[in-house]
Amino acid sequence: MKELSKKTSGFTDSLIRRMTRVANKYDAINLSQGYPDFDPPKEITDKLAEVAATGPHQYATTWGSESIRKALAKKQEHFSGMKVDPDKEIVVTCGGTEAMIAAVLTVCNPGDKVVIFSPFYENYGADAILSGAEQIYVPLIPPDFHFDAAALEHAFSQDGVKAMILCNPSNPCGKVFTQEELQIIADLAIKYDLYVITDEVYEHILYKPHEHVYISTLPGMKERTIICSSLSKTYSITGWRIGYVIASERITERVKKVHDFLTIGAAAPLMEAVTVGLGFGDDYYDNLQKHYTHMKDVFCNGLRDIGLQFVEPQGAYYVMVDISEFGYENDYDFCVNLAEKVGVAAVPGSSFFKEDVNNYIRFHFAKKDETLLKALDRLADIRKKLA
Repeated sequence: MKELSKKTSGFTDSLIRRMTRVANKYDAINLSQGYPDFDPPKEITDKLAEVAATGPHQYATTWGSESIRKALAKKQEHFSGMKVDPDKEIVVTCGGTEAMIAAVLTVCNPGDKVVIFSPFYENYGADAILSGAEQIYVPLIPPDFHFDAAALEHAFSQDGVKAMILCNPSNPCGKVFTQEELQIIADLAIKYDLYVITDEVYEHILYKPHEHVYISTLPGMKERTIICSSLSKTYSITGWRIGYVIASERITERVKKVHDFLTIGAAAPLMEAVTVGLGFGDDYYDNLQKHYTHMKDVFCNGLRDIGLQFVEPQGAYYVMVDISEFGYENDYDFCVNLAEKVGVAAVPGSSFFKEDVNNYIRFHFAKKDETLLKALDRLADIRKKLA
């Protein structure tokens, strides 16, 4: 038979999702795949119960129901100060994952190049490949994961570079880019006439004193920024798959068409239900930050007590742990042994790095106290169990 697609021949399964299967195999506590084990806000689930009886149950407008687009525009202006036209500048998608591939397909022609910081969320490379674009990786340098401005400019200046993908706050390393760093990126994007495609799903999960700055609000950036985001993390509804793209009308007109042929539209009942959450006041987001700060402190303080080396996250809900002391050459083998012998699942850090990095694993801590404390109890004698 004829061979299958060359474009996808190098794809592997997601290591993040694979580690969930490994966790299930060994009955390990799953701190690999990033979803919480606590419920969404009751107001949202109550609205979903109502919608289940009353509808809508049929297709909404392809690029999102009017109610959710208006609510998204209002929320975005509240937090960023940037006015958004709900009819012309928003496309609601099936999760942030679809938002990102729709954005990359909108921007890139085969043969174009896309700049990506490393470490990176695994979908970005796949999105570039599906778009026929070449990836150029620029390292974020541990332990604080800063970047070299000269290295970034060298990447931007190469022939054929069309866009940069920027995750802020960053998965997996928890970095929150400062306004000064974002200004460097913005200045270079303007100088070399590039688009910046942002992944901002963790915009509300921050740890003081760090603050989220929207690069789209910097001078000259609104027209060249494509915001990709999701409601999954902010409202603890990762299974609902409601994401969105915010960009200028010129860009969203194309995103709408790509989105239409990818998925037609997001789930109408879920859009209706989550619109309630988009209307929450500032107290919700303040409490969200306090909740995640508490979970971070519980887990990170526990890691300190055990004596494990890690990078304190500035945002998002992941922590990168340095496993150098254990002497493993392969971090995947370490993670499998960790699940089998210690009973805790993590993601091999090498799945996030373009560079040859095998000394980090990623835990996530969006869990109830009892889950985190049980995981820490299992990790307490990790050295003995892995000896």
